[in-house]
Amino acid sequence: MDKRNVDVVVISDVHLGTYGCHAKELLKYLKSIKPKTLILNGDIIDIWQFSKSYWPESHMKVIRKLMKFVSEGVQVHYLTGNHDEMLRKFDGMEMGTFHLQNKLILELDGKKAWFFHGDVFDVTMQHSKWLAKLGAVGYDTLILINSFVNWVLTAFGREKMSFSKKIKAKFKDAVKFINSFEQTAAELAIEKGYQYVVCGHIHQAEQREIATEDGKVLYLNSGDWVESLTALEYENKNWTVFKYEYQHFTKDELDEGILSDAEDLKSKLDINILLQNIKYEIAQ
Repeated sequence: MDKRNVDVVVISDVHLGTYGCHAKELLKYLKSIKPKTLILNGDIIDIWQFSKSYWPESHMKVIRKLMKFVSEGVQVHYLTGNHDEMLRKFDGMEMGTFHLQNKLILELDGKKAWFFHGDVFDVTMQHSKWLAKLGAVGYDTLILINSFVNWVLTAFGREKMSFSKKIKAKFKDAVKFINSFEQTAAELAIEKGYQYVVCGHIHQAEQREIATEDGKVLYLNSGDWVESLTALEYENKNWTVFKYEYQHFTKDELDEGILSDAEDLKSKLDINILLQNIKYEIAQ
């Protein structure tokens, strides 16, 4: 598969370091594109649940691929989220084409786009952070159980299922929260004069125009790489939601050896050093 040229790619809610993260699929996606700008819109590394005991090679490969983009001159913007909030104190840090920010404003073909994670709209995050963290652990456990169930279903030729999606569908409050989140983001963007508002956080990929009495805005959400496996792509003045589908990749491209990019594993980052540095920053 030839790499696709894309002006802007947005991913969020990857949650590296958790059992639910689909790092292998994300890696395949990243290796299928050639972006000019890559925006990591929060919760890329899940520091809330960061554990030295769980950091698979596939998660490290995603980090190395992101670093490779930087070395190739791709503009990489890491926007902080709630699960990697300890990085917020480094807002404004730049290393070559790597930028660490809490929010981002870009002009795309004459239109202003406002990028931020979106946890600022979450009441639980603002007033009961301990409850939100507890919920995150429960969610990760649910994903782990769901993975086992799907393994059994696949073995018997049955279709996979998503526990969390079924739970969300049954609770009207979850739907109300998503609608309220999108409406609030849109209203603020219209008030500030932006044509695009791009968020993450709620794990719900979306692209739709929202209108109010004061104007209209295109609301976009990049979804996640835990369940939805989605990203946003901007090319030829248009936004699209990319949905990862296994059939889009041939058998050869699924081979782990081909995906390695002939990387010298001896020169890879020492994961122990990475873990120590992150844990040191958390303690500050």
